Amino acid sequence: MSCFTSSRSWSNVVYLWNPSIRRFKRLPNSQLFIMSLGIGFDSQNNDFKVVGIPRTFAKPKPPPEVEVYSLSSDSWKRVELGISWRPNVVSHKFNCVLTFPFVSGHLHWMIEMVEEGSGQEKHDTSTILSFDVNSEKFKELPLPDDEGSYITKCVTSFKGKLALIKLGNGTQPHITQCSIWVMRDYGVIDSWNKLCVLSIENLTDLIGFTKDGLLIRNSSRPVSTNSELESKDKSVLIDLETLREKEISTRAKYGFDEATYMESLALLDGTNVMSY
Repeated sequence: MSCFTSSRSWSNVVYLWNPSIRRFKRLPNSQLFIMSLGIGFDSQNNDFKVVGIPRTFAKPKPPPEVEVYSLSSDSWKRVELGISWRPNVVSHKFNCVLTFPFVSGHLHWMIEMVEEGSGQEKHDTSTILSFDVNSEKFKELPLPDDEGSYITKCVTSFKGKLALIKLGNGTQPHITQCSIWVMRDYGVIDSWNKLCVLSIENLTDLIGFTKDGLLIRNSSRPVSTNSELESKDKSVLIDLETLREKEISTRAKYGFDEATYMESLALLDGTNVMSY
């Protein structure tokens, strides 16, 4: 089962798609203008759920509002965050570099915040927001301790484990350093383990992992053509254990997202269903 929405800002049009039965289902409109989406399977109730989080421009920043759609009831409902929210947050955003991972029955988002301290100074802070699709409860997962400055951080999944990618300035100009961490035991903070460090050319090169644990990225390399240098884009798979690269024939362009798909015969019935 997959979930997607319009690429236009402030759209609350959301679809579920099951390629196995060749059907789309347009979900009823949410009361919020959703900017961030995640989908997970509720194993206790045999139900698919979509979690929608909107953008807000209020100051000071309140805790994010959340709505949860249930396929079995074909409806949205408002869910409280249920965790303490830092009182001095002046802005926050959900990092959307990669799709939000569903790991160990939980959906995950990276929240990057700006907090105001005493004396009006501001500092950046980040946390991982986790949502249990069975109990519909939120909690925070702390990040691993690691010195160094980073441009941004994002969460993803690696071979069924929660993974963290930290992106910072490399040792050479126009190069981004990419540190990849994996949580070996879910929810155990001390089990964060740094897997490897890679160098990439642009933040947009980063796409995600395949089910085999290979990182997909675009690589722009200068190529000599008729005595002139042209930039050639290609997509590669990187073995994170050997760091060997393998070029793939399908070129992933800017804005391309990857998603892990598990075959399902879950029916999409009721209203607003389209077959193809």
